[in-house]
Amino acid sequence: MSRQLEFDIFRYNPQDKGSVPHMQTFVLDETENMTLFIALNRLREEQDPGLIFDFCCRAGICGACAMVVNGKPRLACQTKTVDLPERITLLPLPVYKLIGDLSVDTGIWFREMYQSTESWIHTNKTFDPNALEERMENEVAEQIYELERCIECGCCVAACGTARLRDDFLGAASLNRVARFVVDPRDQRTDRDYFEIIGNDEGIFGCMGLLGCEDVCPKNLPLQNQLGFLRRKMGITAIKEIFRK
Repeated sequence: MSRQLEFDIFRYNPQDKGSVPHMQTFVLDETENMTLFIALNRLREEQDPGLIFDFCCRAGICGACAMVVNGKPRLACQTKTVDLPERITLLPLPVYKLIGDLSVDTGIWFREMYQSTESWIHTNKTFDPNALEERMENEVAEQIYELERCIECGCCVAACGTARLRDDFLGAASLNRVARFVVDPRDQRTDRDYFEIIGNDEGIFGCMGLLGCEDVCPKNLPLQNQLGFLRRKMGITAIKEIFRK
């Protein structure tokens, strides 16, 4: 016999002057293999067409449907209701700008992140469109690919204790992005150059090591390994700077 699920959903539309933040309860019959993505679409189609949430690929690739599910940032399309209790609380991701209900604007945050981390290959070489691509060792290419699997869903930042305390913290997604360029042999930046970007409390030394980012990453990225790698590298760079003076 299928369960009756109760959804306590955060409701607030900042663009509506008459809207106030509140929780609204919906009841829905659970169906086989139901995900939160399916449940939310049914609620919008059958009960409240004004319910605001984001989705795109429904395959755990776009990251658009990230939200806080019973206190934990998750992707709605990857979360099956059978793995949850009968009462489910849904909230928008913290840290990011709220668009409405469960929808947040992660684009602003990630655009600023790309600018602050200078997220592009820094090289003095002149690009030749007719030349062959630069070759690299397979092991290095696989390292870069592993770090490029981030779908920018924002879950890691939403689960970060430091990011919740201070809005200038780069967060795991940004630091993972920096690590991607550190291992890329085409990027000519030095450790000192990277230190200028992340060698501070807003960067790698602001991380409290609570493991929240890796716990909620839907792609199971080894974020703590990368944070540890960068912390050691930047720590050594800081020591060298002291002795250089």
